[in-house]
Amino acid sequence: MDNRFKKSWRAYQVSGIAQVKRSARYGAFIVGLMVTLFPVSAAAVTQQIRAVFYPDANNPQFNKFENRTPLSGFCLDNPSQCKTDNLFSLRLPIRSYSNATIVGGHANKRLGAMFNIPSQWHMVTVNHPTAPPQTVRFRVAGMGVAYKLPKSAPELTGGLGHSYLFEGGTWSYAGAPCVGLNGAGNDIGFNSFWRHPLAAGICAKKAMFDIPQPFQYETFDITYELETPNPQDMVSGLYTGQHVFRVGPGQEFDLGDVMIPEDNTIVLDFLLDVEHVLKVDVPPGGDKVQLVPAGGWQSWLQAGRRPVSLFRDQTFNISASSRFKIFIGCGPGVNGECALEDSDLNRRVELFVFISLPNGITDLSGQPVRRLRLKTGEGNEQYFKPGTYVDRAPGTLHFEVPPHSMATMLRPGEGRGGRYTGVVRVFWDSDI
Repeated sequence: MDNRFKKSWRAYQVSGIAQVKRSARYGAFIVGLMVTLFPVSAAAVTQQIRAVFYPDANNPQFNKFENRTPLSGFCLDNPSQCKTDNLFSLRLPIRSYSNATIVGGHANKRLGAMFNIPSQWHMVTVNHPTAPPQTVRFRVAGMGVAYKLPKSAPELTGGLGHSYLFEGGTWSYAGAPCVGLNGAGNDIGFNSFWRHPLAAGICAKKAMFDIPQPFQYETFDITYELETPNPQDMVSGLYTGQHVFRVGPGQEFDLGDVMIPEDNTIVLDFLLDVEHVLKVDVPPGGDKVQLVPAGGWQSWLQAGRRPVSLFRDQTFNISASSRFKIFIGCGPGVNGECALEDSDLNRRVELFVFISLPNGITDLSGQPVRRLRLKTGEGNEQYFKPGTYVDRAPGTLHFEVPPHSMATMLRPGEGRGGRYTGVVRVFWDSDI
């Protein structure tokens, strides 16, 4: 299984005059896949709706899922037209047949060629094995069929052809409020696609001549609109959900009372794959941190003037596309803080750790992160979020022995130097 989600930690061994050692590793946890299955009838068609989010360093502002459902149907046969109209189609293996003659000039839309599809928004819950569920908005935004006549169009229309078989012209001219795309046909059939506005209701074409049995729709093509959650609010892994539509008279896909589909159920399986990035790189040599006073040690060595504090800033580069948390662990510790220790004197002093994060990453309230104090212990985790994908942006860890600890560390007249060391482990964790 892909290691799509990274946890990392950095350990810094800190010394008073001091060298500080750090080791690093990357670990990963495995994301399981879970699909909730609903019982459906034997006459069911199942179609996957797939979308993927992966941050793009070349386009960090892009924060949407990419459609990965394979193209089929009308747009596969008419790519240039669909590209112009920004249209995507799926072909479902459903045929429909007339159960009676369609009578020319019929007054009731349900007795001819009509389509009432689920063009309003539907809420679909998608689930993750370990994270809270999310909601997807989905609607069917169009439908296309290729009809097949029992006789040639000229025979049925007295030599006039497809343009006169239905009111308003060929199948390319959709019944209001739908909008048709240019189609094509031969003597016994015609294929086109109708776009359905939001909550369009019935779109129909009145037959102007009798169409006896067997009149059939050989294809069943749809297009859809999918509104996904903000991927930065989602964890890495696969989110799955399912929605069922019924097909037939009076159902979500309603083709009228004359055209009866072979299959009465459409099962849509939603698969949203989130592949976040969390990576922290420390430059070569950055695993050894040496704390020094401002201006160096000369004042202490030559005049015995104790430094105000010891400090060192360590830079790193971070790539992040979703929320993450940081917490630290120390060895040794003192007074609930990280510490440096002189083991010969059995003496410890406090070590403070701060972090500054690059522009584009804030705390959860949206505030920039500048010298934010990191503390050890459960419940002291700090949470952060990127506004967009941040790629290898510089940040800083600040290590400091505070002024109140300097008197303990450096005592005039002791007649010996000291060596204080310690370890700070900084954990970067997207599993929040």
